[in-house]
Amino acid sequence: MDEDLKQELSRLTNRLREQLHRFFPQGLQLCPAADEPWLWGLLELAPTPGAAGKLKPAKIEKLLKEHRIRRFNSNELVEVLRRKPLEVAPGTTEAASAHIKLLLPRLRLVNQQLKQCEREMERLLGDLEETELEGEQRDVRILRSLPGVGRVVAATLLAEASQPLRERDYQALRAHAGIAPITRQSGKSKTVIMRRGCNGRLRNALYHWARVATQCDQASRARYASLRAKGHGHARALRSLADRLLRILTAMLRSGTTYEPDPQRRVDPAEPTLVSVPG
Repeated sequence: MDEDLKQELSRLTNRLREQLHRFFPQGLQLCPAADEPWLWGLLELAPTPGAAGKLKPAKIEKLLKEHRIRRFNSNELVEVLRRKPLEVAPGTTEAASAHIKLLLPRLRLVNQQLKQCEREMERLLGDLEETELEGEQRDVRILRSLPGVGRVVAATLLAEASQPLRERDYQALRAHAGIAPITRQSGKSKTVIMRRGCNGRLRNALYHWARVATQCDQASRARYASLRAKGHGHARALRSLADRLLRILTAMLRSGTTYEPDPQRRVDPAEPTLVSVPG
């Protein structure tokens, strides 16, 4: 559901961008992706460049405060909105603004459903973690302790790779996720290529897991930098990092430990710090 709603929201925002590009490019200067609710509110207040140019700063300031927008103030917004509008063919402004009027309620609905889905996913993960603490298994808590594992990555791993996780099968996990490469050999010729046949959702989740881990974990960042220095491309380096993270995860699941890096000592990229889970 989360994936479907994100795709639907992306399609709708792309349509909104297309309409704004036709007659109201000032809106795209303020929000290039046209995917922020404050812009939708602005278009409801002023559906045309003419109406936007007449908006009072106090009204714009109220809108910015409601949506907690701080990257620019009402005066900067007024300056952009009062620029000379784009010259378009007769009827273009009316047609595009009518299209936008129909798009905005759909955008708000899908955005609301997406937030509701995210809250439900977080609730389910929390319920699983609480249930596990009462028994012997602590898989959810261990998984979520790893750097880079957020709500979506954790939910994807639990949903798409439940059996390999339950069996602590590292080789099955890396093959199922497309992390394990394929080696083809014929005589003296040997070729190593990326595995294409895999679970697409799981591959995507591991890619983002590794990407975020490089941003928030010193050991993962060092490992990624080391791979790039050896000449590996960005995607290949992230796959190798994801492979390392899977190896760490299966080791932690077998030993019932969580991941807690020690900031007081020098971190070896191949050696995580493991802490036993209480209870």
